[in-house]
Amino acid sequence: MQDILYGLGGGMVAAAATTAGAIPALIGKRMSQRTSDTMLGFAAGVMLSASYFSLILPGIAAAEELHNSLWIAAAIASVGIAIGAGFVAWLNRTLPHEHFETGPEGGADRAALARIWLFVVAIAIHNFPEGLSIGVAFGAADKANGISVMTGISLQDIPEGLAVAVALIGQGYTRTRAFVVTMMTGLVEPVGALLGAVAVSFSAELLPWGLTFAAGAMLYIISHEILPETHRNGHQNRATAGLLFGLILMMFLDVTLAA
Repeated sequence: MQDILYGLGGGMVAAAATTAGAIPALIGKRMSQRTSDTMLGFAAGVMLSASYFSLILPGIAAAEELHNSLWIAAAIASVGIAIGAGFVAWLNRTLPHEHFETGPEGGADRAALARIWLFVVAIAIHNFPEGLSIGVAFGAADKANGISVMTGISLQDIPEGLAVAVALIGQGYTRTRAFVVTMMTGLVEPVGALLGAVAVSFSAELLPWGLTFAAGAMLYIISHEILPETHRNGHQNRATAGLLFGLILMMFLDVTLAA
């Protein structure tokens, strides 16, 4: 039960970071496209590093301990990653939503939803795997790994929250409404964290599956959503620098906090 509460708390910290990131937009701060792409690159680096060091490697180790076979562990990790990525891809195809640059996607019922809710769903699809990864990390009864994942995700949620709020303002929403919507999207993370923590706390057999599932979900978001966005406006070099910095920072946090 304690691990579940830690997971929920970690998700709430990440949600608070998203909200904190939106505060500058509320008081008039604007972000250039170059800065936005750099920050998104940073977010991708943090998520990429967390996927590998905090989720895939511990998932393989947990599976090997359960089954006493590296081959079986590698197979479980491979399938778990594929299922996680496939799940988010299914959400992306099924749920009606709208991206800031590429426009509407998802199911055929987009017209039934207010445009602002299409943005909310799109950002929620993005944030859910982040919360899931935090919950799974804490649910594995490894507090150090949970803190590492929570810290890394929260760090990248701050600039991400600002980017979302600024983008909403750019779409014509008031600053107050953009702030509230950004805060709402962050609330998806405690939900994902709670589900992840409960799932892996229920059975040790689910731990490697939960860890690699969360990794696959985040890897899909990185490749399908974040990286194309950072390369859309000609700021690839800055976005790549941001990615490398985020990856290195998250790796450093994971190694030192787990020591």
